[in-house]
Amino acid sequence: MSTRDGFVGAIGNTPLIALPKLSAALGRTILAKAEFLNPGGSVKDRAAKAIVEDAEARGALTPGGTIVEGTAGNTGIALALIAAARGYRAIIAIPDDQSQEKIAMLRTFGADVRVVPAVPFANPENYYHVARRIAEQIPGALWADQFNNTANRGAHYATTGPEIWNALDGKLDAFVAAAGTGGTLAGTAAYLKERDPRIRTAVCDPYGSSLYAHVKCGTLDTEGDSNLEGIGIKRITENFRDARVDDAIRVNDRSAVEMAYWLLREEGLYAGGSSALNVVGAARLARSLPEGSAVATILCDGGDRYRSRLWNPEWLAENDCLPTARDLDFL
Repeated sequence: MSTRDGFVGAIGNTPLIALPKLSAALGRTILAKAEFLNPGGSVKDRAAKAIVEDAEARGALTPGGTIVEGTAGNTGIALALIAAARGYRAIIAIPDDQSQEKIAMLRTFGADVRVVPAVPFANPENYYHVARRIAEQIPGALWADQFNNTANRGAHYATTGPEIWNALDGKLDAFVAAAGTGGTLAGTAAYLKERDPRIRTAVCDPYGSSLYAHVKCGTLDTEGDSNLEGIGIKRITENFRDARVDDAIRVNDRSAVEMAYWLLREEGLYAGGSSALNVVGAARLARSLPEGSAVATILCDGGDRYRSRLWNPEWLAENDCLPTARDLDFL
């Protein structure tokens, strides 16, 4: 085994896990990129690394500087850890509807955490705008701007896409992922499509998000709502703009919750809600493909960041999402 150079050097090259029971049930191979095995615990480690290294190369972030970001949690966690490793200060604005586990982790990792009300993007007090204003008030601070900083998308074009392609020797029929900033899906899809345009790509979207309508109809219409964290958006970011996406799949919270519990019970994988939603999307797309097809998706993070919500029976009952399925009928 080779060594890795510190926290940043340990990011990426995560396993691509075949899900044997799900694959057998579908007659198609479902493969999941285990991004929860990044050192910061999520797929956002890749984007955070790329954003910081790009800023350093441009001279936008200098020794002892400050990184500011608005985040639902995982990007902030990754930036806080990179800041610790590189000697920067991290200031994170996060909405108050995110799990307490993520907020506590940010504080443990040394970030200056600013918890703000969860309000729509059009409201100037939205966490995105709060982070931008904080950065503007600190001389030399870097506003990471994960939504529109295309170093995010570039990270997945340079790493996630090639890792999936190489692991399968190009034997892939489809790739499915949810989008928040859009970087993971757009960057990975761009690489895979360049290697084989026949690979089908799809965004897996929760209710309340506009990306399903954007792909299907060219609008930003929404329907319903979702309590899943870190995915779904009602605008088109620079990272998602012109993404090479063929289709869209909409998944409700109950199906994602049922899959989270099924994955733990049947595959031994303790995943977060966005990971489970991705697997639902991959399974549904797989069923539309010929038997023997291979579909890849992303396990964005692990379940431990959502113990008070996704893995809390009281919270699930309050949100009418207590899992009841014993098989895959929810698909």
